[in-house]
Amino acid sequence: MRDSLLSGFINPFRWKRRVRWAIKSRSLFEIQLLVLDVDGVLTDGGLWFDASGGILKRFDVRDGLGLRLLQREGITIAFLSGGKGGATEARAKQLGIQHCLVGIKNKVMAIETLQKDLNFSSAQTAFLGDDLNDLPLRSKVKFLFATADACIALSDQSDKIIHNSGGHGAVRELAELLLKSRGSWEKLRTEGWIDSND
Repeated sequence: MRDSLLSGFINPFRWKRRVRWAIKSRSLFEIQLLVLDVDGVLTDGGLWFDASGGILKRFDVRDGLGLRLLQREGITIAFLSGGKGGATEARAKQLGIQHCLVGIKNKVMAIETLQKDLNFSSAQTAFLGDDLNDLPLRSKVKFLFATADACIALSDQSDKIIHNSGGHGAVRELAELLLKSRGSWEKLRTEGWIDSND
């Protein structure tokens, strides 16, 4: 009896989040700058080391196509990572992403500088992260997104939790949300995309 009552109970915190998202998402089309954490967002957070100590990372090909579609829409993409470069910089180059900031210790200062250099305001900026070092960016962006497997502290303060985990389609899911907000997704969904598939 108790379980059936609980199954019908709607978590008020989730309900409030959904209402806030329904209202706030109406301005999603205003986003001009999408900043992405790398480890745990563009990758699954795992690090593979080769015999010489080099780091190997796995990137999702569908995330790459999503980023290409956003670039075609005129949205500027930036990678912002506290980790070392190498694989991250190679992936950015492959996708034509000019703003690849790696080895960043102060993400707040880095995003402020990026916004100033590109002449974008916080109201035009969205960020997708997964851990505590992404939380300080809350006040620097209009939309803070969290991957499905993000730490609870970030998830609790995010505007929306993406259904997919980092490295497994989280970026692609967010790309589709942004494209839908601009009215571009329906045509892509029905007609497809002709270009190299990264």
